[in-house]
Amino acid sequence: MEALEEKEEVEQAPDDVISLNISDFLDELEAEEASVISNESEFDWSSIDTSNLPSSYKTNSRQEKKLLQLADHFLQQYSHLCPDRKPLFIHPLNECGVQKFVSTTVRPTLLPYPDMYYWTGCASFVSDYLIMEPLKCPITPPSSLYSPTTIVKYQRGNCFDFSVLLCSLLVGAGYDAYCVHGYATLEMCSMDQTQEVCPRLKKPPEEPVKEDPNKYRIKYPLEPKSQFELQQKAKEEEEAKSTQEEEREEEVVEEVEKPKRDSLHGLRVHAWVLVLSGKRKVSETFFINPFTGNSHSTKDESFLGIESIWNDKNYWVNMQDCRKGCKDLSFDLSNRFCWEIMFPESNEDSELPTESPKDSTDDMQEKKKIGRSFEMPLSWVDRIKVSCKEYENPFPRGKKVILYDKAKQEKWAAYANADGLVERLTVYADSDRTEELEVKEWFEHRKDLLYMRELNHQTQLITDHFNPGHPLLLKAHTYTSLEPETGHTVEFYHKARVDGLWKRSETATEMTEYFEEREDLLHKRHIKFGEREHGMELLGGTAEANARPIVQINEYFHRNPKKPADEDVEERIFKVIDDVIQLTYHLEIYDIIPSKVVFARVIGREKREGEIFLSRENTVKYQPWSSEKHKNMRYLYNLLWELRAEQKDLKQLVRDSEAEMLNILTVRENEEANIKLTVSIYSSAQREQRIATVGKLY
Repeated sequence: MEALEEKEEVEQAPDDVISLNISDFLDELEAEEASVISNESEFDWSSIDTSNLPSSYKTNSRQEKKLLQLADHFLQQYSHLCPDRKPLFIHPLNECGVQKFVSTTVRPTLLPYPDMYYWTGCASFVSDYLIMEPLKCPITPPSSLYSPTTIVKYQRGNCFDFSVLLCSLLVGAGYDAYCVHGYATLEMCSMDQTQEVCPRLKKPPEEPVKEDPNKYRIKYPLEPKSQFELQQKAKEEEEAKSTQEEEREEEVVEEVEKPKRDSLHGLRVHAWVLVLSGKRKVSETFFINPFTGNSHSTKDESFLGIESIWNDKNYWVNMQDCRKGCKDLSFDLSNRFCWEIMFPESNEDSELPTESPKDSTDDMQEKKKIGRSFEMPLSWVDRIKVSCKEYENPFPRGKKVILYDKAKQEKWAAYANADGLVERLTVYADSDRTEELEVKEWFEHRKDLLYMRELNHQTQLITDHFNPGHPLLLKAHTYTSLEPETGHTVEFYHKARVDGLWKRSETATEMTEYFEEREDLLHKRHIKFGEREHGMELLGGTAEANARPIVQINEYFHRNPKKPADEDVEERIFKVIDDVIQLTYHLEIYDIIPSKVVFARVIGREKREGEIFLSRENTVKYQPWSSEKHKNMRYLYNLLWELRAEQKDLKQLVRDSEAEMLNILTVRENEEANIKLTVSIYSSAQREQRIATVGKLY
């Protein structure tokens, strides 16, 4: 049904309603038709070869002729009872110039690919595989509707061609899908997404925090308020007002940048797909825009009205008011007051009167019997076929570019790029897309298992993300350069590591390691390095050859409930250069200050290798403990002996970590210099590669 804009007409003055600007309307319509003609000059549909098409494309069977007669009779009734409605889209011409009923053009097909069993895979394939062509006239449906097989062959079509192909795939996959003939906004009809946010950038909706329904809670007294804080709050409110004014100015600028009102709003014809709830565990009815492959709510304001819907079984006319768009429409097709069905099921009669000025009562009764007993003929379209090569390379131009609000998305087929790049998303600071803020790239079939790369132009940080299975167990790597000691953060799949390391950050002066699920409950290790001696610079090679002096090592542990708090170490500090070891223990529940033990070097005494000297002068301890162990000098001596041995092991662990970081950088540099892609044995690219190698041998 034509979406009339009654709201806007009511708001306008009566004189404005009467004096419509017809000249502007015609000028815009002529301009759009001229642009369509210029676009269509790229491809001439009249030059396609139809000689090899099956006979079902060129002729109608007896049952199809009968179907067309019934459709004409239904159309006569509809035109008589609804003279203000536009003609229905029922039996357009196919590529051979033969009238075909739209329901028989839908050819249910399930393609033999896993993704095509789900609506998301079908929708994305259709939107990527076909080139969009606008309608010749934006306010009338097309005069022809080609078969899905022809559309797949030439990889282009208008919104009706997109919808029929997508509906055929969805019905074949078991969905309760329908083609929709209706009206939509200019952006929807022209596939203009420059005012929309990229789906990759949309944040998931936050779940509201549920309040405690218990009304018998204790009411605590109000906290005293500080006058100084109140003054500061007033100042912040004044600053907030100024920022709000600036935001209002920005909103005014944005409103100026918004596109002008479309003079054809509510009249633009569009076709899309309706998926009803029920089958395939679809919980809620939704629309699919075939141009983009995105799903939309049935209350989306971009859809302005519906004339009719159809699938491979029947045809329904919308009898509901669409002046408020589609948000109030009922999609219960069994409701005869909302939807007029062309061929009633079982013995139900049509809601349309069976009288016409030109037909007698006997003829009407005879046609009613025919309509009730009529079965929709099988589709005249051949089975839709998409080869493996076509499925793997869905982009007819080799690449697809989508412009969003302050973003640009680029897509490639797998193996189209030597580095495995399949998608790039560029985020801009302005609507004109001149200043880049961030670039995200997605990869497939990389041998190094890299699947995503992020580049922040503001911080110049690059973050590589890896799938599980990398030889070095890499999960993510953040860096500015692959040179050592220039700032690197590496994340690992810690469950595959023996030491439980999941993250390591390294700079020229520090290194921090984070652990999970360790038996000793260690969760963090922090190392400080000193400057190298004069003349010793990092020239490559092993970490020991260019070792940085270790100044201090800090280790942090979680609470072990099996030990008393005064025996459970929370922090260990090894000051290597100063020869100081400090232990800080966990707190009990009601403690404020933790217990500590500090082993320091005696001033004036020379340090001897392998010697452990313990006295009350070099031992400082705070003892709020209940335990008597720390009061025993022998216990402290054994503890110091163990700490010295662990310090030696820790220094070796630090050197191993440095060597591992150097190895990671070397491996990553080699992987980026020699990028290799893995090819499945089931891929058509693998077969072509084998044929090429065999051809070279002979």
